[in-house]
Amino acid sequence: MFCRYCNHLQAPTPDYYEFFALPRNLALDPDDLQKRFYAMSRQFHPDVFTLHSEQEKRYSLEASSILNDAYRVLRDPISRAEYVLKEAGFDIGEQRGKDVPPELLEEVFELNMALDELRSGDEDVLPQLDQMRHNFVEMLHQIDRDVEEQFRRHDAQATLDQRQAVLSEIRAILNRRRYIRNLVGEVDKQLTARNA
Repeated sequence: MFCRYCNHLQAPTPDYYEFFALPRNLALDPDDLQKRFYAMSRQFHPDVFTLHSEQEKRYSLEASSILNDAYRVLRDPISRAEYVLKEAGFDIGEQRGKDVPPELLEEVFELNMALDELRSGDEDVLPQLDQMRHNFVEMLHQIDRDVEEQFRRHDAQATLDQRQAVLSEIRAILNRRRYIRNLVGEVDKQLTARNA
């Protein structure tokens, strides 16, 4: 980040891993990341550069902005995975309603039926909706554990092709996670509307 000859601040890299000088692994030590963040926050804070050139002041502002964005993304495992997927060229667009994971077809059908009944005034389905919500939340917890395992698998791969193959699997898991999270959100929305 600093010129080795003149020690002036240089234009910061927009690459989050490079910015933090981290290997491009998915499994990161959160304590190490936090220590780096605090150290770099002090190092690049705009107040440190008030007496420097306009260019260095601008680089300091850019570095502070990138630092905050990078920390926010890298400290969250799901955001980190999505960032790595995007950087590797994978499409991580929003889950479309028609893209129901096949193993969830029955649960989604039952959920939609229960939600329709609730919307039509049948409150007898509330215990069923609570149970469905609980089941979906448990699925999310299991998916998060699966994602962590895939992170370790990704990081252990020796070649770019092997890492890409694991990233493809992670993308599928995250798509499933996004779909289930949306289902939980829909149940919460209907239950909140009912209680309002």
